[in-house]
Amino acid sequence: MTGTKQSEVNIGMVGHVDHGKTSLTRKLTGVWTDTHSEELKRGISIRLGYADCEIKKCPKCEGAEAYTVGTKCECGEKPEVLRKISFVDAPGHETLMATMLSGASLMDGAILVIAASETCPQPQTKEHLMALDALGVKNILIVQNKIDLVSREKAVENYDEIKEFVKGTVAEDAPIIPVSAHHGANLDILLSAIQEYIPTPKRDDTLDVRMHVARSFDVNKPGSPIKNLKGGVIGGSIIQGILETGADIEIRPGIKVVEGNKTSWKPIITKITSLGAGSKKVKEAQPGGLIGVGTELDPSLTKSDALNGSIAGKPGTLPPTLEQITIKPQLLERVVGSQDELTIEPLKTNEVLMLNVGTSTTVGITASARPEEVDIKLKLPICADKSDRVAISRKIGSRWRLIGYGLII
Repeated sequence: MTGTKQSEVNIGMVGHVDHGKTSLTRKLTGVWTDTHSEELKRGISIRLGYADCEIKKCPKCEGAEAYTVGTKCECGEKPEVLRKISFVDAPGHETLMATMLSGASLMDGAILVIAASETCPQPQTKEHLMALDALGVKNILIVQNKIDLVSREKAVENYDEIKEFVKGTVAEDAPIIPVSAHHGANLDILLSAIQEYIPTPKRDDTLDVRMHVARSFDVNKPGSPIKNLKGGVIGGSIIQGILETGADIEIRPGIKVVEGNKTSWKPIITKITSLGAGSKKVKEAQPGGLIGVGTELDPSLTKSDALNGSIAGKPGTLPPTLEQITIKPQLLERVVGSQDELTIEPLKTNEVLMLNVGTSTTVGITASARPEEVDIKLKLPICADKSDRVAISRKIGSRWRLIGYGLII
């Protein structure tokens, strides 16, 4: 797939707020992923940001210096494209943890960005690392950013703090790469490490297509003539199979239908009118990268991320819509992300929880909490398979805090 228009792998850019995730993404891709008006005003990421880049290697140079995202190597030689990758830039602010958890479900690997200018770990550094662990993201690199702001001694001290912090976690053996995103220092070493430590997962294109929807929107400008209106667009990542232009697609859970006192959810079936990978149009889309899917849907159904959290695929092949699930919980020992790291109590009957499954975020009430199994009634239904991972958050004070994960049984 090398040299194709579509990205092969999704890499999360995660870490504490203002540690340089969006700046690093921009240096690697040329795209500033904070485009929402509130993001520009407040200087933080609110929604998931997406950007693609091509990792290239100079055929003449040796070692990490041979790697670049540019069109020319420093030696003047034209580099060869090795792989195209997509970055998922997740918000670091504690109030946006649900958005980060949704993004983690799309990640094949992650870069944990830690600022050398602050003590490690900061609250969301710890919470994001636990989230990657809870959602099964194993391929992790650590970027020690902002090294231009500290002395050599301070950088070494911070490096030791990072090593101590990741001990016993999924990132224990992850390489730590000192970088200055602002000055573009050591980006070649980072690109080399991405190639080595975050491989393209093996994909099975023969499976029925399945896509996690992470965004949905109306692309029409206000006041557009009816004859020029375009159908609603969904965006996300294919986890298996192939999507083709012109094919029918089913989206679940779909539309909420209220008849009398009874509420149900009706799946949506529509036709794919276009497929976009990055800024390019493609006839078919494979797993890997972030895909925009144009449809024949009424754009009012897709505006303002209304279908975010859905699953899309070939009609009749998607998992069932669930309004109640039973999970086998695995809870952390302590609450991460808060100043006082409280011991996590077992789940209780009638407790309200926030759950993240794939790109879906819902609230559930525990109907029955037993040590090995917990039955949860969901406020918003999800579309999921047995053995899917569910990230579990509990309200502690005024914030939802990640307390563990569970497997649907």
